[in-house]
Amino acid sequence: MTHFGIISLPASGHLNPMTTLGYELKQRGHIVTVLGVEDVQRKVLAAGLEFQLIGKSDFPKGTIKKIFTEQGHLSGFKALRYTIYKWNLRLVKMSLRDAPEVIKKAGIEVLLVDQACSEAGSIAEYLDIPFVTVCNSLMMNPEISIPPFVTSWNYDPSWWGILRNIVGYVVFLFPSLSIRKVIEKHRKQWNLSPYRKLIQLYSQLAQVSQHPAEFEFPRIKLPSCFHFTGPYSNPESREPVSFPYEKLTGQPLIYASMGTVQNRLLWIFPRIAEACMGLDAQLVIALGGGASPESLPELPGNAIVVGYAPQLELLQKATLTITHAGLNTTLESLSNGVPMIAIPIANDQPGVAARIAWTGTGEVIPLGKVSVKKLQKAIKRVLTEDSYKKNALRLQEAIRRAGGVSRAADIIEQVVATGKPVLSEQS
Repeated sequence: MTHFGIISLPASGHLNPMTTLGYELKQRGHIVTVLGVEDVQRKVLAAGLEFQLIGKSDFPKGTIKKIFTEQGHLSGFKALRYTIYKWNLRLVKMSLRDAPEVIKKAGIEVLLVDQACSEAGSIAEYLDIPFVTVCNSLMMNPEISIPPFVTSWNYDPSWWGILRNIVGYVVFLFPSLSIRKVIEKHRKQWNLSPYRKLIQLYSQLAQVSQHPAEFEFPRIKLPSCFHFTGPYSNPESREPVSFPYEKLTGQPLIYASMGTVQNRLLWIFPRIAEACMGLDAQLVIALGGGASPESLPELPGNAIVVGYAPQLELLQKATLTITHAGLNTTLESLSNGVPMIAIPIANDQPGVAARIAWTGTGEVIPLGKVSVKKLQKAIKRVLTEDSYKKNALRLQEAIRRAGGVSRAADIIEQVVATGKPVLSEQS
């Protein structure tokens, strides 16, 4: 039995897969403790995991909701800057200050680290305990033939594409240097050598990713311990959500969600509802906490509108997903063979949308070009052209083969058992 600690961003798109992974390890007899701010405690306890509070003074109850409310009105580069400066940087400083002592007192032996929490590897190194990197969002591993994960750029391995990517890494990742400076300051205080390369932020024992390999652009320089395991989702590890199933008519289901963070752009939902009018289909809209159903104006058609939805269950019934291109919703749709229309808003969503287009599993509409007419055309294409469904089914099979949360847990247990890097099959 091993005592695992989890460090994750306090957003559902990160916590859901991390708590699912923790739940799997708990089912195998291990102890799993999530270190987090007060606002995530309920979600952690609902997953049956232990909880240790950090950042009580920095992030009192209600702070995360307030941050996400402000961030939800933004898009593009403004939203990315807000993510980095308004809360990621604060979280990094707090975690470096509070987490080491809590980890020691709790007796945590191994850390499972959200790849977006770039400080956590240094904490593990300082405490001399192993850690495993978990890619919950789009994988961040830099490679010059791959566009930066925050861009909507297509895969282009030509000299022009590589030059574009290099410039993109400089421009789009420059704001994160403020976080690197804070980390390096603590590494110096802890007598740790400075990082020389970005890849040193990630585990050299194992890196596990929710992607199936088939959803990622062609990679040639991944570390030998990198594993494409497929998504981590399990209804048993999520808070139960009520839904008016009695209102479902049995028509083909279109499920629309803009996620739980970038979801305050409420003008999108009436356009989606109008675009779905006249179809032999039923529309379900999940607002993700961005607003209450009562606060929306009366929508065209007869859409079912809810604050939160049991997404995993509804996607089993869906014919089409209209999504912000969050990685969890995307992979959960593909796990059910459901093609998509993506409307990326910020952070890694443009990169996820680029991969939806590249794999032929859906259509992408840039946020600034969302109109009823464009939505209608995209919906018609995805519902009537066989290629989208066939490609979604191809990815569904790839996800099934990848092994998911069970395979990720196997890799983590192998790290614990051997203390050595777990090499991927491609190595």
